[in-house]
Amino acid sequence: MATLFEPAGLPVQSPSIALLIDADNVSHAKIAPILSELAKYGTANVRRAYGDWTGTSLKGWKGKLHEFAIRPVQQFSYSAGKNASDMALVIDAMELLYTKRPAAFCLVSSDADFTPLVMHLRDAGCAVFGFGERKTPDPFVNACTTFLYLDSLTEAGVEPPAASPETAARNAPARPSAKPRKPAGKLGQDARLVEILCNAVEASMRDDGWAVLSAAGSAAKRVSSIDPRNYGVKNFPALFEATGLFDIVRPAGGQPLISDKQNLDRAKTPQP
Repeated sequence: MATLFEPAGLPVQSPSIALLIDADNVSHAKIAPILSELAKYGTANVRRAYGDWTGTSLKGWKGKLHEFAIRPVQQFSYSAGKNASDMALVIDAMELLYTKRPAAFCLVSSDADFTPLVMHLRDAGCAVFGFGERKTPDPFVNACTTFLYLDSLTEAGVEPPAASPETAARNAPARPSAKPRKPAGKLGQDARLVEILCNAVEASMRDDGWAVLSAAGSAAKRVSSIDPRNYGVKNFPALFEATGLFDIVRPAGGQPLISDKQNLDRAKTPQP
């Protein structure tokens, strides 16, 4: 677990994070890795996506709402060409700040209009994690505690598309290229399960490419309501093992460690 909250005296045990998404402004494609990234720091207990859900522009988002327990917040466009969702998001952020008092906020948007909000949240002692596209203006990027470009996040088990030489020079890959997965068992063919488990291992990974197995299980639980018993096994160690996609090492006298077989940068043997 990251220790970002320790200096402020906030609880290290799964701090609460409010995830607020400007759905009109960003793609739905990266929500799974966003949640896994947040799992390094706490639990996204509040999950809201803002937009005009009566139209067709957010069609791609609708499937993700149920999958990741995200609450849609309806906001009609009162004026042509104006995005009213921004104001609704800001109002909710302020209400959450003074009522639920989360340890941190996560803003998913590429809109620099949120910069004053970020500054106010940080003034109030909250960490602010930002996610957006490369076009996000610098003031918004610099105001956040941490800002990560969406193209730096890769879906578990999916290779990123080939980039132009200019883009490749500007963007470092989030994880090494690897051969397509060859699942060993039936559970390894469950795309949603594989995505959750692989992202959980990556979120918990140490510098040597290995993660403590219990930490990876906790990260998976923070992202989703997943329960190993629904897959015919009794716990997360058994679930990871049943997919056939991970190497698990059980050192004598130490905690079990896990690594994604596709991680080409991992150490052949975990560091003690």
